[in-house]
Amino acid sequence: MGLRPVNFLAAAGVALLSVFFANTAFAAITIIVSGMEKQIYLPAILTEKLGYFADEGLDVRLVDATAGVEAQNELLSGAAQGVIGFYDHTIALQGRGNYVVAVVQFSRAPGEMELVGAPLADQIAIPAELKGRRLGVAGLGSSTDFLTRYIGHLNGLKFGDYRLVPIEAGDRFIEAMKQGKIDAGMTTDPTAGRLLKNDGAKILVDLRTPESTRAIIGGCYPGAAFYVRTSWLETHRDDARKLATAFVKTMRYIASHSAAEIAANLPDGYFEGDKALYVERLAEGMAMFTVDGRMPEGCPETTLKVLSSFSKVLREKEIDLRQTYTTEYVDMAEKSLRSTAAPAPDSAETRN
Repeated sequence: MGLRPVNFLAAAGVALLSVFFANTAFAAITIIVSGMEKQIYLPAILTEKLGYFADEGLDVRLVDATAGVEAQNELLSGAAQGVIGFYDHTIALQGRGNYVVAVVQFSRAPGEMELVGAPLADQIAIPAELKGRRLGVAGLGSSTDFLTRYIGHLNGLKFGDYRLVPIEAGDRFIEAMKQGKIDAGMTTDPTAGRLLKNDGAKILVDLRTPESTRAIIGGCYPGAAFYVRTSWLETHRDDARKLATAFVKTMRYIASHSAAEIAANLPDGYFEGDKALYVERLAEGMAMFTVDGRMPEGCPETTLKVLSSFSKVLREKEIDLRQTYTTEYVDMAEKSLRSTAAPAPDSAETRN
């Protein structure tokens, strides 16, 4: 599983190398996206297509990765300046002595679903019945791994009671479920929508909204965020401000437009052959997104609780949550946009 450039028609290796190694006077900012076509990471491509990076004078290259754990490794290696992935990685990485910080929070719920394949849809009615099953996740050490383990923990399952199978979203995930290589798995739209519509899968656990997430895991678990290395942030404050401004404009756009209007800005390849289904599922999942790019209150604490349930390292090490996210750059973005755009809703909690 490798990194893929956002241009679906460009597969030449030299093009990808230029992203990382071009020696120009004005180097591009490379951002790794943990699954470009996933609706949970919609703000990445939407910001580009709406021209908001260009508006801020930024040359941003979006590069596709198959899972968050892969994206974070590219960040730590210095191959990228930022990642669009789950906030929980900032906590997990601090536990390993690597400091990264979320600059903009895109979502206030994971947007993920645990699906059961059609052959077992009538046999598995509760998460406890996942015992002995093969469960698909985006990757070992990914956020879907974390959430699967915690849901198992809440339902009396030990880690050895099931087997995690790393498999990326999209066609591979769908084929794995159809062929019985996995019995159930955690994924997001548009993959989930295709399985539900075409292949008889059912939703066992639904983490698409803040309300359903609180009911299932007992608190707020924020999903997609834009995060960077703390050391990079300290020396690139102006770039961070511009990036935050571009992303906050996107969150405002999502909050004030319909799913159909949003989809009209996306490349055809994002719909996986069914634009109507994409729009339908996006409309159902819009509640996951923040309206202002801010971290919702209480979310970091719940995230640490979830990760600590199965991570001895995090249980034994004192984690400073204040170093895992910042609102400073969102504050600056709001200030600069206040006089030029309609005000965002008062709080991320205003959307139901």
